[in-house]
Amino acid sequence: MEMHSYPIYDWINRTAQDNPRRVKAILIGSSYEKRPLYVLKLSFNDRPNRKAMWIDCGIHAREWISPAFCLWFVHHSLSFYQQNSEITRILDSMDVYVLPVMNPDGYKYTWTARRWWRKNRSISKSGFCVGVDLNRNFDVDWGIKGSSQNPCEEINCGPFPESEPEAQAVANFLRRHKDTVQLYITIHSYSQMFIFPYSYTFDQAENHNDLLEMVQEAAQRIKRYYRNTYTYGPGAATLYPCSGGSDDWAYKLGIKYSFTFELQDRGEYGFLLPPSHISGACNEALLAVKTIAVKVLEKTQAPANHHTI
Repeated sequence: MEMHSYPIYDWINRTAQDNPRRVKAILIGSSYEKRPLYVLKLSFNDRPNRKAMWIDCGIHAREWISPAFCLWFVHHSLSFYQQNSEITRILDSMDVYVLPVMNPDGYKYTWTARRWWRKNRSISKSGFCVGVDLNRNFDVDWGIKGSSQNPCEEINCGPFPESEPEAQAVANFLRRHKDTVQLYITIHSYSQMFIFPYSYTFDQAENHNDLLEMVQEAAQRIKRYYRNTYTYGPGAATLYPCSGGSDDWAYKLGIKYSFTFELQDRGEYGFLLPPSHISGACNEALLAVKTIAVKVLEKTQAPANHHTI
């Protein structure tokens, strides 16, 4: 039995092959154990000056609902374009970059060896312990709060920022596309939260009120449609202070709409979310992505017709 993450690679290849005009698989790098890191670019038209959004999944190996959501999102986009008004508006207005599994080595390890594994699988210089927490490895207040330089710790931030090929691949890609990517979303579990910068400081982001309004509306819509409760707010105050996170880093890069979603549940199953909960968890996150993306479009795109009041 070799490599349980192969089905996702098969799915990526098949999706790109079956939708050649709308989906392109872009190799952005490879993991420590040399597994490819593929980003799917969804592009539904070729209007000039298109902006983009980014979604990454599976930064933490044990959070299995996260890669499931990335696949769900792509499938929804391809199936409901020109049927669902929100996804149509989003895809007409922006490209979407989706990284289904940012940490393929750790993900495979959770299928074959240790279900609770969180980090990647890089071997430290000392050789005693394995793995860096990729969500502590970004170059923003690196190694200060809520992280550890001990390779044996769950929240090991690595020997230096972007020491890990997975984090570096994502950072390099976003640096190259920072003028077009307006919205950054990273998908985690569990705790049912929508958080935004900052996590490394209790200071407020400059567009704090906009970010708060967006996650509040996402949470209200989920409550209304799915009767489920999501808490929301800036990372440090809502979850806990931590340095080196991808959302803070993306924000500092200039992507002013940057979010971390924590999907289902609230602790009954935790990381062992049963398969029966996949569709519910993904539909909630989908509603949140669409709500926030439409809001970003409203705030960043000039209205097509100007009504004077």
